[in-house]
Amino acid sequence: MVGQQAPGFRLQTDDGSWLSLADLRGQRVVLYFYPKDDTSGCTVEACEFRDLLPRFVDDGVRVLGVSPDPVAKHVKFKTKHGLSFTLLADPTHETCEAYGVWQEKLFWGRRYMGVVRTTYVIARDGRVEHVWEQVDHNGHAAEVRAWLRGEPVPERPVAEAKPSSRVARPATRAAKKK
Repeated sequence: MVGQQAPGFRLQTDDGSWLSLADLRGQRVVLYFYPKDDTSGCTVEACEFRDLLPRFVDDGVRVLGVSPDPVAKHVKFKTKHGLSFTLLADPTHETCEAYGVWQEKLFWGRRYMGVVRTTYVIARDGRVEHVWEQVDHNGHAAEVRAWLRGEPVPERPVAEAKPSSRVARPATRAAKKK
């Protein structure tokens, strides 16, 4: 998809207006797809984009978040976390499908369809410049900004190691006989 025209879309924004890719011609755009408003990973990712937004704006880059959640849910999410960029509602997941992010997922043995966290950079002429697939939300906004500026990608935050919940058990008699 890199180098090709980005799929067109027309989606409702968190303020109730409509926005299309054609409206964004002449602007460089970070279009990031996320699964669901107000979940832990999606909140981390959104807040990181929020915190770096002034730097994206200084570089002339528009940041847009897309999920299948309805506008009302976007409004609550945006207000709760002080998000200062536009969220786009794709409840029919038509745009998610066009970008290839609507996929089968597996969670605790259950299969379902949902958004695979993915970010696209779209050039001023509407072509896809870069794609990050199956994004790790921690540090992703900084990674995108560094890529846009041609800078080295910053180190990702290291997740704290969690103590194991497994308890060492003595060997059973059957194991001892072997």
